[in-house]
Amino acid sequence: MMEAGMFEYNKEEQSVDLDFFQGEKRKIIQPASLKDPKFEDLKQALVDWINDTLKREHIVVQSLEEDMYDGLILHHLLVKLADAQLSVADIALTAAAQMHKLELVLEELDKRLGLQDSSQSKWNVKLIHNKDLLATVHLLVAMVRRFQPELNLPSNVKVEVVTVEVSSSGIKSVIQTEELTGNNSSESLSDSGRGDPIEELLKLEAYKVNTVKKV
Repeated sequence: MMEAGMFEYNKEEQSVDLDFFQGEKRKIIQPASLKDPKFEDLKQALVDWINDTLKREHIVVQSLEEDMYDGLILHHLLVKLADAQLSVADIALTAAAQMHKLELVLEELDKRLGLQDSSQSKWNVKLIHNKDLLATVHLLVAMVRRFQPELNLPSNVKVEVVTVEVSSSGIKSVIQTEELTGNNSSESLSDSGRGDPIEELLKLEAYKVNTVKKV
């Protein structure tokens, strides 16, 4: 079970609403990971990317938690980066209107990102609207990779998360490590563990030659 002190911290920092996620699994970033310099660098890189992208629109983002949940920024990014046109109001004031807008924006974004099954996505309308930092970062990283792959985000950023499952019988939790960005130099390869096939073959041949010499 989750420690009470840690859970209290996350309730304050990330506004976790247990009733809202009744019967679902929710991932919460561990307090130590929230303060990790590499994670802070990634957050700042994403904020800078958004502000640079939307500079002509005179939009300034300061917080990924507080500025992304209503769909306004995501809508502007979608229009700017993908030239997409959606029939939605620019500003949604009510929670219902915000979630409706998010639904349309994320549906279009998922298509542009090539997601075949949205149920397997690391983000959804409920998570983004609830200011879930992990889901928001996953979405923004995916957008950078798709629309501006030349941008070098901080590499190998990982966070420890608590996967919380809330049910009528209580709260179950599991701690695990989740990757946010991989190795920038190998992400373009279909298999990041493999190098160029010819280079690997040459390495193998050189190894065989050295082995024969030793014998």
